[in-house]
Amino acid sequence: MRILFVGDIFGRPGRNIVHERLPELQKQHAVDLTIANGENAAGGFGITAQIAEELFELGIDVITTGNHVWDKREIIDYMNSANGNEASLARRLLRPANYPAGTPGFGWYEGRTRGGVPYAVIDLQGRVFMAANDDPFRVADKLLESISAKVIVVDMHAEATSEKLSLGWYLEGRVTAVLGTHTHVPTADEQVLPGGTAVQTDVGMTGPYDSVIGVQKELILQRFLTNMPGRFEPATNDVRLCATLIDCGADTGRATGVQRIMARES
Repeated sequence: MRILFVGDIFGRPGRNIVHERLPELQKQHAVDLTIANGENAAGGFGITAQIAEELFELGIDVITTGNHVWDKREIIDYMNSANGNEASLARRLLRPANYPAGTPGFGWYEGRTRGGVPYAVIDLQGRVFMAANDDPFRVADKLLESISAKVIVVDMHAEATSEKLSLGWYLEGRVTAVLGTHTHVPTADEQVLPGGTAVQTDVGMTGPYDSVIGVQKELILQRFLTNMPGRFEPATNDVRLCATLIDCGADTGRATGVQRIMARES
């Protein structure tokens, strides 16, 4: 079984390259399950219901998010519209599972691939250098008690690579993969741990790389030089799709291979 995880989709440039390159990547690598982090898909900050459904139409099965999930407030109503209905598209848009009780939406999803293989996706957010949330390690423990699927992918949306890698070792042998998002910089540390869990501390950004993590570099420079607030706008050049491809056993969930992918515009 093959899983493709697309790193943080940033603004319209990120959405455009997903539209352009994702179908061929899915076909080329015989992908069974596609997951993407979409928390910055709307102008670089947040995600809307319309954009979420556009991404689902492109063949993305589950969308994860992170600390920018509420930047577009309308997404709250969209998440609430699922109302626990597993067949709803809105149910497949996740927010971190370790947010406080009562937060809108869901932090995990269980489904089946088009080939009938059960799978689960868990969305977690780190605590190092980020807002205080529940302990992602123990929240993962609790969720795994109720998940029956063997194929389980965890998006660890966190700042510190040490926290992301630590979660990989903590969940070793219990999940298929722990993949990091948030920093928009792809790391070269992908590996399969001895227990059959694939890890990479950041998948990277799907968006414009002639930028500062997706934003027009001139605007970021002004912020550093003047310490004055200003509106950030997505850059437009050198757009790349960053993703991670995982091979695993459909019946065991154990990862057997992990590969970085970086695709440029045609």
